[in-house]
Amino acid sequence: MHVAFFEPRIPGNTGNAIRMCAGTGATLHLVEPLGFELTEARLRRAGLDYHDLAHVVVHPGLEALLTALPASRVWAFTTQATRRYTDVAWRDDDVLLFGPEPQGLPPHVLAHPRVDDQLRIPMLPGRRSMNLSNAAAVATYEAWRVLGFPGGV
Repeated sequence: MHVAFFEPRIPGNTGNAIRMCAGTGATLHLVEPLGFELTEARLRRAGLDYHDLAHVVVHPGLEALLTALPASRVWAFTTQATRRYTDVAWRDDDVLLFGPEPQGLPPHVLAHPRVDDQLRIPMLPGRRSMNLSNAAAVATYEAWRVLGFPGGV
């Protein structure tokens, strides 16, 4: 499974995602430009000692990410979607694509021909969105659950 952050801005959220990916076996893909340095203390503190246990790949742009995963389905998460993330028959090579804080994925990414569909995580009305690392964790654990928690104990 692949979790992708498109141009992330907040190091703590990426650090949290590193820890979550270490726990699930998902690969974390970061699409540049990043709003921080990977050596930043806030990122390392959030990821604690999980950096060595997670597989993190940095891509110079969206096309590089998509080229690296040519057969994978790409699911774009946005508050504008009508389809729920729980309505997907997840596959182990799927890409869960999330946008930067606070604006989310830009229209050109949502409309990219490689994006299979747009998904949402339900929330109460009037709420803007979930925290990026929380949204990624909710969706990743659902996909991992559907797949039967391979490798998990």
